[in-house]
Amino acid sequence: MSSAALTPGTRASKNSIEARAPKRKASPERISATITLVVLFLLAIQALQGIGISPTAMLESMDNAERFFARVGGVTFAPLGDLIHLTALTVGLVLCGTLLAAAISVPVAIISASNTTPGPAWRMAGRFVGVLTRAIPDVVLAMVFVLMFSLGALPGILAIGIHSIGMISKMFADAIEQVDEGPRLAIRAAGGTKTQEFVSGILPQVLPSWVATVLHRNDINLRGSVILGYVGIIGLGREMSYAFKAMDYSLGMGYAIVIFALCVLMEIVSSAVRSAMLGHAPTGRGIGDGLVRRFGKKTAQATLADVVRFANPQAAMHRPWNHARRRNAVWGAAAVLVVVGSVFVSEIQWRDFLTVWGKIPAVAVQFWPPSFGNYDYATMLEAMWKTVAIALAATLLTLVASVVIGSLAARNVAPNGLVRSSSRLVLVIIRGIPEIILAIVLIVITGLGGQAGTLALAICGVGLLGKLIADSFEEVNPGPERALSATGATRLQVFFGATFPQGVRSLIGHTFYMLDTNIRAATILGIVGGGGIGYYLLNAGQGSKYGVVTAIVLMILVTVLVVEGLAMWMRKVFK
Repeated sequence: MSSAALTPGTRASKNSIEARAPKRKASPERISATITLVVLFLLAIQALQGIGISPTAMLESMDNAERFFARVGGVTFAPLGDLIHLTALTVGLVLCGTLLAAAISVPVAIISASNTTPGPAWRMAGRFVGVLTRAIPDVVLAMVFVLMFSLGALPGILAIGIHSIGMISKMFADAIEQVDEGPRLAIRAAGGTKTQEFVSGILPQVLPSWVATVLHRNDINLRGSVILGYVGIIGLGREMSYAFKAMDYSLGMGYAIVIFALCVLMEIVSSAVRSAMLGHAPTGRGIGDGLVRRFGKKTAQATLADVVRFANPQAAMHRPWNHARRRNAVWGAAAVLVVVGSVFVSEIQWRDFLTVWGKIPAVAVQFWPPSFGNYDYATMLEAMWKTVAIALAATLLTLVASVVIGSLAARNVAPNGLVRSSSRLVLVIIRGIPEIILAIVLIVITGLGGQAGTLALAICGVGLLGKLIADSFEEVNPGPERALSATGATRLQVFFGATFPQGVRSLIGHTFYMLDTNIRAATILGIVGGGGIGYYLLNAGQGSKYGVVTAIVLMILVTVLVVEGLAMWMRKVFK
């Protein structure tokens, strides 16, 4: 009915109803969260200005790069046999560390998830273990384990494994919390035990997410293994560090090229494995939990059907050997062979586990109590702020670039398949670049300081954040998009009117995850001259001032806890 067709009485009644209808007001908590986001955005802009990134100055400094590469003269590769051995050793070390983290993360995730934890105290303890292991840089753990074990693969395996527990257990727990409770409740109603509830009611739903998380973390660990070479962990990273320290830049660049190619290859292999194991390439609104939403419904329905079809939980746990189960068995056997091969090539000194216990007290007293040594509090706090500033500035640059590239990589946003495929390929290549290698190249151009670290983090972060944004946009509700398209809206209008608003909440969560990651990564890049607290961390480690190392780690832990708290609050408010 048009407005003109309304009678005066009807119009008055309508106006009266509209006047009485309460207007929706934003909650104080939502207003506070919005103000916090604005403040963080302004701090990021200020940090970016303070770092002083100037494209003009960088172009003028390209002469430095030309002189460097002229000095290199050409790329030299190590003998093929050595490269094959070092590559196998690096991959084996990383795989063992990742699988160790995955095994430990399962019980940590179970006690951390709200729907499987034995109690609030257990959940708090599980979450704290995750935050603590994420906050301690793997290079610091490597320093500790190098003192306790023989030089070789074992310190690197343990450093990668313990540090990775933080991310993997968090993603595992998030996946558990988002399962369909129907199959689990059905098994409980049939008299099933807690173990049967988990094995038949939860595990089939979360397994796709867990597989994707472990593969993704393995890619991250491969790139991160490069920095471990600077503290004596064997592999390609150590040989590259030796070459650069000896000023054999041609050989160092040769190792860098091999590491880059290996990282890109691992990204492609991981994607292929995910496609083969899960049926198609997984996408989601997060690294792990989005997969539950995509695969969980399908898996949950099948699991519930099994529970209904079988007479009791014991029968439900003995499902028939259909195609899916045979495929999973084959992949499981292949995984076991990969694990055995990784352990074999890593050349682990197992006898170290018998002698390490006597070394623990002597190593512990070197790291405790924490102290700033010859540095004053103002200097260390300023260095920590510089690290946070680098992380904020890098996250801002990453966010801007990732929104553009990630949007073009989304199936429902890209104008055609070629643009989408090209954008996805760009993201894969960027994800394959280790931050430390890019930082070394940028330091040659810009010199020591925060510019190189910021740009390295910003560029490498696009690979991860862009993928997460693309996956989030692909999973929005298509209804609003179709409604706008039906009205004749352009593709750009559909994006800003339907796609982007639905993806904002995921975008906020991914951005905080990126900030959390960048704070730790900025610390590591400081080791090679990227600025911030990492410079003092390197000096303390090389000077055996382990009390200073502990103090720096505690500063990083407090910072990560603050970011983690903000991220949890934001997810709660904008849910």
